[in-house]
Amino acid sequence: MSFAFIPFIVIGLFIFISSFFVVKQQTAAIIERFGKFQSIRQSGLQLKIPLVDKIAGRLSLKIQQLDVIIETKTLDDVFVRLKVSVQYKVISQKVYDAFYKLDYPHDQITSYVFDVVRAEVPKMKLDDVFVKKDDIALAVKAELNDAMSDYGFDIIKTLVTDIDPDAQVKEAMNRINASEREKIAAQFEGDAARILIVEKAKAEAESKRLQGQGIADQRREIARGLEESVEVLNRVGINSQEASALIVVTQHYDTLQSLGEETNSNLILLPNAPQAGSNMLNDMVASFAASNQIGEAMKEAREKKKE
Repeated sequence: MSFAFIPFIVIGLFIFISSFFVVKQQTAAIIERFGKFQSIRQSGLQLKIPLVDKIAGRLSLKIQQLDVIIETKTLDDVFVRLKVSVQYKVISQKVYDAFYKLDYPHDQITSYVFDVVRAEVPKMKLDDVFVKKDDIALAVKAELNDAMSDYGFDIIKTLVTDIDPDAQVKEAMNRINASEREKIAAQFEGDAARILIVEKAKAEAESKRLQGQGIADQRREIARGLEESVEVLNRVGINSQEASALIVVTQHYDTLQSLGEETNSNLILLPNAPQAGSNMLNDMVASFAASNQIGEAMKEAREKKKE
């Protein structure tokens, strides 16, 4: 007799246990009774009527992210791919709207993102798309908030996380950037070279000035020495003209002595008067003639000696 009631006890125990269910944190459970909305249950241990109530679905109340990739054209006819990340969540007070009003919320959000981006980006040039990407994100967020709040969704933030132009466009942009940087580098190098030339010229000018000053000081001292030498010679009875001639001759031989002391010197001292060339030629001819006469005399002397 007792064994006949065991199946009923098991079924009753199963029904009793199935009347309890657990809802996780940051989750909402929708309860329906005979296919009609009954209630929304929050996190914790919950109770429902067995065989009458059922869990129609569960919605996460956490912040979720949807990445949407859109290809569109800019104002300067460049095709570009944008990645827009939409962060959203279900409003806890509007779980009913979020569950029953939209079958595919992701598709709805994606459609709005496409609509806004393809309305905003064609108004901008490619460079402006990079600069004003935050403006695009704000426009998407504003449009989504207006549209999705009625469906129980709150748009937390929208981000334009990637802007990818065509590969040839990126290569051209890189070349432009490289050319611009090379131009700036060339300008800096030119400025550096100009500064170096100016500073070198200043240094040479200063060197010439100091060199000229040194020569002037040297000549001043030479003149002072000559003046003193003339005065000394005057005291011993030599007049100024003779003293000047004596000083010139002395300096001439001092110069020859200095040149003779330089064993590796390639310097040849030549007269520089207009008639110097003619005088040198006459002296050479006279020297050769005298040499020939001496040679003839020595030859005659040797012949007489043999006789």
